[in-house]
Amino acid sequence: MRIHLVHAHPEPRSFVSAMRDVIVNEFIDMGATVTISDLYQMGFNPVLSARDFGSRKRSDYLIYALEQRHGYETGSLSQEIRDEVANVLAADVLGFTFPIYWFSVPAILKGWIERTFLSGPMYGGKRIYDRGGLKGKRSFAAMTLGGRSHMFGSAGIHGELATGMMRHFFQGTLGYVGLAVYHPFVAYHVPYVTDHDRAEMLDGLRKYIRDLERQPLMVTPDIGAFDHTLARR
Repeated sequence: MRIHLVHAHPEPRSFVSAMRDVIVNEFIDMGATVTISDLYQMGFNPVLSARDFGSRKRSDYLIYALEQRHGYETGSLSQEIRDEVANVLAADVLGFTFPIYWFSVPAILKGWIERTFLSGPMYGGKRIYDRGGLKGKRSFAAMTLGGRSHMFGSAGIHGELATGMMRHFFQGTLGYVGLAVYHPFVAYHVPYVTDHDRAEMLDGLRKYIRDLERQPLMVTPDIGAFDHTLARR
């Protein structure tokens, strides 16, 4: 089994980085091959631009999705993007470690998604959800936030977390390109708890990874339930 982990935190000694290390060590102990994109350490550029393409389908006007397809077909994507795409395509499981910022992923991770999840090989037209280009691969996330667990859920002030606040990531990004999406591991209130509490969270993460194949999957749309216009049948 090959795991590719995308890590998005600027501090090497952070709790999120400790989660990264736990995940890597658990998978290695299970006999998996693990590769990592440590976005801040790499200095990954999250800003998409015309410089992402060595040759252009249309030189007078940038349509990024069109140029992604052309760049992939002609092998003219920038080396930084080619490396990340290769990691994704080689992986059986794609994992993410990050803190939640402003109801979302860190900007550097959002930029990684925009530049790496290519129109064409990974999605396009009706090749989404259970027909997406990454169908057959699995994904998970381990994420942190300052809020308490009671702030989330149907009665919480912020509403649901994975299927509400972060739906854009789990369904609108991972599920959209065809990945099977495990319910995430969430570490709540991390900056404000004791070291003992954080150690227990890491133990919980170890168990989550060891039992990953038994974790529940999130529900994503079934394209067969929709007609050629993507209206529900």
